[in-house]
Amino acid sequence: MAKAAQDKQADSLVVLDVRAVTTLADYFLICSGGNTRQVKAIAEEIDYKLSAQRMFPNHVEGYPDCRWVLMDYGDVIVHIFDSEARAYYDLDGLWGDAPPLEI
Repeated sequence: MAKAAQDKQADSLVVLDVRAVTTLADYFLICSGGNTRQVKAIAEEIDYKLSAQRMFPNHVEGYPDCRWVLMDYGDVIVHIFDSEARAYYDLDGLWGDAPPLEI
């Protein structure tokens, strides 16, 4: 997932290990795109790469606005923001107790 986001030049990519702080998922992948077109491109690349491996999201939200796209893969939840929405929602700060992983 992280590699697919990086392939579309996702900014400020972070993977948080949230197992100790929530039961929603094991990991959050959080990244940004410079605008809504890039956010959509990142989401589509993740979907394309994972679908090729027969991994499909349980749920996707945020289309067609593409200011914040959420892709729920069960153990991993992907959050793709435009820069303004990322600053506003500050998931990095909200989940600050979760340690980041090396990418």
